[in-house]
Formats: sequence, structure tokens, C-alpha cells
Amino acid sequence: MAPIRVTTTTDVQWGNLLLISNGRIEAAVTLDFGPRVVRFQMAGGPNMFFENPEGDVGNDAPDIAQAYGEGKTWRIRGGHRLWTSPEHMPRTYYPDDDPVPWTAVENGAVLTPPAEQRNHVQKQLEIRMRPDRNEVEVIHRVTNTGHWDAEFAVWALSVMAPGGTAIVPFADRGTGLLPNRQLVLWPYTNMNDARVTWGEKAVILRQRPDTQPFKIGTNNEKGWAAYAKEGHLFVKTYRPVIDGVYPDYGVSFETYTNGQFLELETLSELQRVRPGQTVEHAETWRLFEFAEPDWSDERSLIARIESLLDER
Repeated sequence: MAPIRVTTTTDVQWGNLLLISNGRIEAAVTLDFGPRVVRFQMAGGPNMFFENPEGDVGNDAPDIAQAYGEGKTWRIRGGHRLWTSPEHMPRTYYPDDDPVPWTAVENGAVLTPPAEQRNHVQKQLEIRMRPDRNEVEVIHRVTNTGHWDAEFAVWALSVMAPGGTAIVPFADRGTGLLPNRQLVLWPYTNMNDARVTWGEKAVILRQRPDTQPFKIGTNNEKGWAAYAKEGHLFVKTYRPVIDGVYPDYGVSFETYTNGQFLELETLSELQRVRPGQTVEHAETWRLFEFAEPDWSDERSLIARIESLLDER
């Protein structure tokens, strides 16, 4: 069992980075902006996250500059980020361009970017890596720094590298004559999109170049979603609240793709947050070696992923 190493380095693409590693997996987090977890990979394996250090992917809406200052824009940059939901322009697209202070904790680090003054929130990421397996816990915190109540959900978005395939299981709770799952669609979502397989047990969504945006939300009572790419499998788990109060018509999980990347997004419940109150939302990330599956055998695919999650 290797000790966890938490070090800083200067990267030619990203500038100052914080590296967290147990010798088998590594997470890299930006320190000059964000923060973004821009890399998450096995030693010698592909980065499972999309990277855009050039900053040419983002949102240049005039509302952003009007709200936050002349010339301000929002850059996706890739990786994993922390937002609040419901999505709103310009609040959601805060230009997180300032250096990010951090402190070491046992097996990881806490990163606390400057508070968003106009939005009256303070965001924070805590990342802790297991020394004995390919697993990371990511705790997302948002504090209301204003003088009045605010309503939001914590929104955790992992931007996955192109060319992979997402697997999102359907809820299968027995509810008799009542419905047991939710499916939410965005205006630009086409149900007959060739990238999507609507299965019995899951929806399978492929990222492909030169394609239109597509987004859906589900109640995802299973509490996991996966992304397969180049012989590896990224799985994030979280704890959805059954019949909980969530934004976007009540879904706790959303997935979005376009011609450049695919996102796996989880949410906390929507709640009214008092001044000074902090809301937390935790995810666990795991990485596996994963030979190309038989995508036509959905039952075996789901069973295979769930058996990996059951291993301790």
C-alpha cells in the first residue's frame, strides 16, 4: 500500500498544478484558476477527462461581461468542476480565473477559490485518495456568504474525454401501478439520436465528433454512472435521495454531450440555504481496467459494472 503523495508542479499547458497520487492513479488540479480536476488517470493510462488548456471552449455571452467586468468570459477548460443549479445566465458562468489557495489534509487536499462576491457563494473542493485502491472521494461544498437566504443545489460536473461511451442505469424499484423513473429532455435533445441506445436497464450514450448537443436527466436511483474509453472504465457514485427535491423537474443526474466531450453530472437536493450555511455533496470516483464490452448484451454489461463496484 503506497502512501499518498500530494505535490505541486508547473505544467507547460496548465501552469501550476496540484498532484495527488497513490502510485497507481493520479489526479491533477489547477491552482491558477478554477479549480478544475483536469486529469484523472491510471499510471500509464489515458486521461479520462477532457482537456482544453487553450481556453477556446466556453461562453462569451455579453451578460457575463456586464455582470463581472469588461472582457470577462467563462472558459470550460475541461476536467471536473463545481457549479450550482438551477442553471442561470450569468450567475452560473462565473469567470473563475483567480489563483486557488489549498491546504493539505490526510490523503489529499482542500481547495478553496476566492468567494464569488456578486453571487454571494463560497465554493470548495476536498479530494481524498484511497491508498489501497483506485478510488477518490470528492466532497463539494457551497456556502451562502450573503445576508439573505439563497436557493440552490450543488452541481458536480465531470467533463469526459472524447471518444468514449457513457452508461447510465435506470431505476428499477418496484412501484406496482405507479411510475418508477423520470426522464427529462432539453429543447435540443432528439430522442432518435443515433448516439443513444435506450435499453431495458440503462441508457447508453456515445460521444462522437461533429455532432449536435444532446442532454437528458434521470432520477438514477442506482447512484452510479460510468464512462468507458480505451480499455478503462471511470465510475462515479453518489447518494441520490429517493423522491428527493431536485432542480430540472426532479432529476439527480444529468448527462450532456456534443462534438467535443461528454459530461456526467450529479446534483444535491435543491434547498433553501441560510446565510453562513454550507451544503455538501459527495462523489466517489473509481477507475478500472475494462476490456471492450459486448454493447449489445446490456444485462451482462450492467452486471459486470456492478460487480466491480461491489469489490472491496
